[in-house]
Amino acid sequence: MLHSANIITHITTGIFALIIGFVILVKKKGTVVHQKLGRWFVYAVVLVISSGTTGVLIFKRNLFLLVITILVGYNTYSGIRNIKTKTNEFSAIDLLIMIIAIFITFYFIYHLNVIGFYWNPIIIYATVGYLFSVIAYDLFRYCIPKSKYGNLWLYEHSCKMISALGGLLSAFVGTVLPDYKPYSQFLPSILMTVVMIGFLINIKQKLKNKQK
Repeated sequence: MLHSANIITHITTGIFALIIGFVILVKKKGTVVHQKLGRWFVYAVVLVISSGTTGVLIFKRNLFLLVITILVGYNTYSGIRNIKTKTNEFSAIDLLIMIIAIFITFYFIYHLNVIGFYWNPIIIYATVGYLFSVIAYDLFRYCIPKSKYGNLWLYEHSCKMISALGGLLSAFVGTVLPDYKPYSQFLPSILMTVVMIGFLINIKQKLKNKQK
């Protein structure tokens, strides 16, 4: 009964997060509505992460969901931190979150090498590699002079929140369409990458227009 309730929670909150996330994509940014929807998205992601982690650690479900959960969780946390601080000042809490994410991911890789790869290795390494690249950038950003950092927080926020949404979409499509793996896993990621590039171009154009 508990396992069923956890699955229902994971699915419903995941779908809710996807719906809210795509609504945010098409809505005007920086408004009160955008902020409220953003909070609802974060609440839903917290429930998705909690139920996903419970499913993996307690009910011993698909371990790959653990690394997807860490990827979505880290991007969401870091993306929200970007919009709140709007700086690249060092934070001990941020560093702790990075260490936890790295530790769990290394445990995931170790465990897979013990039990054998039951998902496509390309998908696994690509997901892990992307997570590490985000963390590596977050460490590198401390080295950027404040005078040069400027509006980078805006690009970071958009990239990370879209990445979080992309992770949710890949997990959803990959689970609903298991017979089409690995395409059902990486095609949603490619789609969201294109969306991300479009947003970055749009942000750059808007910032240029403000400077005129």
